[in-house]
Amino acid sequence: MIEQRADVICLQETKAQTDQLGDELFHPAGYHRFTHDAERRGYSGTALYCRHKPKRVVSGMGDELIDREGRYLEAVYDNISVVSLYMPSGSSGDERQAFKIRMMDLMMPLLKRLRKRGRQYLLCGDWNIAHTEADIRNWRGNRKNSGFLPEEREWLSELFTKVGYVDTFRALEQQEHEYTWWSNRGQAWANNTGWRIDYQIATAALGKTVRATSIYRDQRFSDHAPFCVDYDFSIDV
Repeated sequence: MIEQRADVICLQETKAQTDQLGDELFHPAGYHRFTHDAERRGYSGTALYCRHKPKRVVSGMGDELIDREGRYLEAVYDNISVVSLYMPSGSSGDERQAFKIRMMDLMMPLLKRLRKRGRQYLLCGDWNIAHTEADIRNWRGNRKNSGFLPEEREWLSELFTKVGYVDTFRALEQQEHEYTWWSNRGQAWANNTGWRIDYQIATAALGKTVRATSIYRDQRFSDHAPFCVDYDFSIDV
């Protein structure tokens, strides 16, 4: 990130408490760090690394159950807000899928309100939903699985087609079989049997400024790959 001179880096599933991040590795020069930890140690959590100090930082959506898991962290600037977002996975069972749907139900009216404010928003992170068949290698075998359920996909479709947000990865022409997450089971990484569940979702005007996108696969850091987008946009500070 130092070499790229990224303006904002959004992290999800940090699984750490802020008091555990004393090592210099977690304090890169030239960046301001903000975290939203889950109450449960070793679980969930989001973080932001900002080259320009925000006017303020918002931790949480205002919902007690969701905010206990540290899933929403927003850096507020004069002309844009950048959010690190971690949508729950429902793959472990019905209870967590219901929790995921609950967050989706709360997110939609929030995103509509943000859209009406007339300023730019960028929500980056693990949304845990593959939107279309192009976003998942084995789409036929996953139609009844969390992350590719019809109601989840329709939720994203509404966000893009009716509410007016932009899937910035799709703002440019892309090659086939571009994914951001691979199961640790079998040979998913080696065979590129992946899912695209990490997004940078932008308000319409910001979405028009996308100049480049990339998914970094030269090294494997986790079951997710870093997803980068370059915008022709300046943050007012």
